[in-house]
Amino acid sequence: MSIDSRQVAAGMLEAVPFARTLGFEFVEVAPEAAGGVRAVVRLPDSPATHNHVGGPHAGAMFTLGETASGAVVLAAFGQLLDRAVPLAVSAQIAYRKLALGPVRATARLGRTPDEVIAELDAGQRPEFPVEVEISTEDGTPTATMTVIWTLRPNR
Repeated sequence: MSIDSRQVAAGMLEAVPFARTLGFEFVEVAPEAAGGVRAVVRLPDSPATHNHVGGPHAGAMFTLGETASGAVVLAAFGQLLDRAVPLAVSAQIAYRKLALGPVRATARLGRTPDEVIAELDAGQRPEFPVEVEISTEDGTPTATMTVIWTLRPNR
């Protein structure tokens, strides 16, 4: 699988203006083993996104994780946009440690693209998880998140 990370970043920033508002930086969008996809998105440190204890606001961290998961979905299934619309179905986040400074969300596709596409080809509306770890720049994990996505067939 070949991924144009600049095209994915531009597509995400176009489709999700709030990601531009928060100043997200797309660090990496890359293939992984067995057809997987990984995306890393960074939230720079800014007083505009801080909470009452000086770290990134929980809402900014949630949006960071959801955006990274969306980049994974766009990279894995962007070629299907004429057939299906990707939609987030649900999300769970667990805040584990206070984050200070810039944070990064690393998202990974939870199923192979081939499995998901086979379900879509069979007339189903596939659902699949994208697992996200949010960490400080030195790699200290601060939150984990799972976003369940679907590909809604165009009718």
